[in-house]
Amino acid sequence: MKIISSIEELNTIYGAGLSQASVDKVTKRLTPLYREMIETSPFAALATVGPEGLDCSPRGDLGGVVRVVDDETVHLPDWRGNNRVDSLSNIVRDPRLALMFLIPGSNTTMRINGRGVVSDDEALLSSFEMDGKHPRTVVVITVDEVYFQCARAVMRAELWNAERFADPASLPTPGQMLKAAVSDFDQETYDREWPGRAAKTMW
Repeated sequence: MKIISSIEELNTIYGAGLSQASVDKVTKRLTPLYREMIETSPFAALATVGPEGLDCSPRGDLGGVVRVVDDETVHLPDWRGNNRVDSLSNIVRDPRLALMFLIPGSNTTMRINGRGVVSDDEALLSSFEMDGKHPRTVVVITVDEVYFQCARAVMRAELWNAERFADPASLPTPGQMLKAAVSDFDQETYDREWPGRAAKTMW
C-alpha cells in the first residue's frame, strides 16, 4: 500500500481543489450568523488531547448544547455521564479542543477550534440549573477560529432521512456489548434497568 508521507504530496492531490470560500469562511470570532447556527445546535462532538492520546465525546442538551457568552466565548456544561472524565482530564492538562456541532434537519455543521478551562464556580453552575439540578463543572471555551463545514458528508450519509434510520432492535444492546468485553457481565439486568436509570439521571 502506498503511503503519503509529506504535506507536499497531499497538496499535489488536493491543493488545486481548494476554493477561496473554504479559506474565507474561517473567522477568529463568532459572527452573528455563526452564533445563530451554534445556538440552534443541541448536539456536539467534543475533541480533546492529553498525554494518553485523543478523545472525542458526545455532548447534548435541550435547546443549545453550548451557551454563547460573547463572540469569543462559549460555555459547555458537563451534565451526567459515565464519570470517566476523559475529556475534562485532557482539558485540565492541555487546553486545546475542538467542537463539531450538528443541527437536526440541516446539512451544515459548525466547527469551533479553541482552548478551554474547567470551572466549578458556584454561580456559573447554578446558572445552568435544570429540574433543580446543575452540572458539576462547566467548560469555558475561548474561540480561536470558527467556521461552517462542507455539507457533502451529511448529504452523502442522508443523516436526517428517516427512511434510512437503523432499527434499534437490529443493533447490539449496551448490555450485549459489555458482555462481549467482559464475559461474565450480566447483560440482561443491565439492559432491563438502563432506561429507567437514564431517565432518573438525565441532569
